[in-house]
Amino acid sequence: MKNYTITVNGTVYEVSVEEGGAGSAPVRAAAPKAAPKAPAAAPAAAAPAASAGSIEVTASVPGKVFKVEASAGQAVKAGDPIVILEAMKMEIPVVAPEDGTVAGINVSVGDAVESGDVLATMN
Repeated sequence: MKNYTITVNGTVYEVSVEEGGAGSAPVRAAAPKAAPKAPAAAPAAAAPAASAGSIEVTASVPGKVFKVEASAGQAVKAGDPIVILEAMKMEIPVVAPEDGTVAGINVSVGDAVESGDVLATMN
């Protein structure tokens, strides 16, 4: 039996797979667990200017900005999506790390971003 941790759309699943011979292996998935917080990355030097906030919301993966979910001045709760990135044909939400107000959005739809780039700031 092998155990794997898989994240799908920000939801973490614990999966156990039985090793089998020639037949198909049954898969059992446990109930979703809370997604781990993404580690804070260094800010990008060439990020476009936006209203400065004390909390930086950074990209966890390189990709393209698919959708901007929040706007400057909007109140958000921890886990609310701020920006949706597209990477490897998947949509990856970048969420608010804590409750607060969006101070500024530093990207636009279609922008290419690298891992660690500052996408938005919050207060």
